[in-house]
Amino acid sequence: MGAKLSGGGRGKGMQPSSEPNIVPFIDILLVLLIIFMVAAPIPTTDVKVDLPPPVPQPKEPTEKPKTPTVVDIRDDGTGVPQIFVDTQITEADALAAKVLERITFHVPDSPNRLLETVRVRADQTLPYASVMGTMAILQEANFQKVSLVAEDAISPDQLR
Repeated sequence: MGAKLSGGGRGKGMQPSSEPNIVPFIDILLVLLIIFMVAAPIPTTDVKVDLPPPVPQPKEPTEKPKTPTVVDIRDDGTGVPQIFVDTQITEADALAAKVLERITFHVPDSPNRLLETVRVRADQTLPYASVMGTMAILQEANFQKVSLVAEDAISPDQLR
């Protein structure tokens, strides 16, 4: 316990202080810190780490990109839709067979040709039922990935 000297001369003498003296505590902590730093073993084992190169080497494509099979539905001017499979005109009855033939041509090594993507593109002037009817024919033939191609809309003055 520390002591405190009073400033007055009335004979009060020394009184006990209630404030803790932390200077000896800090001294002891610094001595313990130095002891542990000296006594701590220096790690002598190395860990081998294989890091990747700083810039990865560009990979060359191992396979060519797949050519999509496109089903085009166009208005012939009379309101009757014409169906094209990769620019070859096709009747609705032979649509599934023609699409399967074109998928076989584009992706000959495909394990399941029904899982290849078939893209459907239609004129904006066609009725909705014509487009959905063509997609229904493809889905009834068990093609799993039938998608619509969206392009920029044509201006109203280009419509017939």
